[in-house]
Amino acid sequence: MKIEGFQTLTLLDYPGKVACTVFTPGCGFRCPFCHNASLVLPGRAGAEVPEGEVFALLEKRRGVLDGVCVTGGEPTLQPALPDFLRRVKALGYAVKLDTNGARPDVLRALAEEELVDYVAMDIKNAPERYAETAGVPGLDLTPIRESAGFLMKGGLPFEFRTTVVRPLHDSDCFQAIGAWLAGDEPYFLQGFQDSGDLIGTGLSPFGEEEMIGFRSILSNFIPNAALRGI
Repeated sequence: MKIEGFQTLTLLDYPGKVACTVFTPGCGFRCPFCHNASLVLPGRAGAEVPEGEVFALLEKRRGVLDGVCVTGGEPTLQPALPDFLRRVKALGYAVKLDTNGARPDVLRALAEEELVDYVAMDIKNAPERYAETAGVPGLDLTPIRESAGFLMKGGLPFEFRTTVVRPLHDSDCFQAIGAWLAGDEPYFLQGFQDSGDLIGTGLSPFGEEEMIGFRSILSNFIPNAALRGI
């Protein structure tokens, strides 16, 4: 599997677990606020991390690390992802997958084979502003809806999360998101942070009070909505 980033220790990426994080290149979206542009945009590829380096660390830290986070980019674009996760699971690690939900067939297959233990799916925006926020004009939302519905109906632990950024989000967006995804799932609103490796320009974060207001709107539909990193 192609790996272009490897964080050997994280206490934040996998809720409740000590983990490492693997970053895969490539994505079908071009979200302006994406903070990993070097993993997404063609021609910006970084140095590839050999799988052997990852598995050497996993062997060494058995009993110290609990899990492995696989993020990107969009990991479900990697043809070798299932084989990689089989090796991770064989070592006894829990797996968290970050995804934009664009490949529900892959998500379903990984879940059915029990290769993932936790999924974090990005919800970019309300349906009517999804294409704009994902940076893909004319984006077909059918796969996104399918992935979200699969997670909400299945037994796989998951969370939804939205990076909230000006000028792409407003109160109406969270009213629409709540109506779309109403339920008791965990849903996190994350403040935008400029990593210096963005795809777009002209973006800025909302203040704490505004974020609290967005959460309040979302909580009318999704009681477990919360703020993260605020």
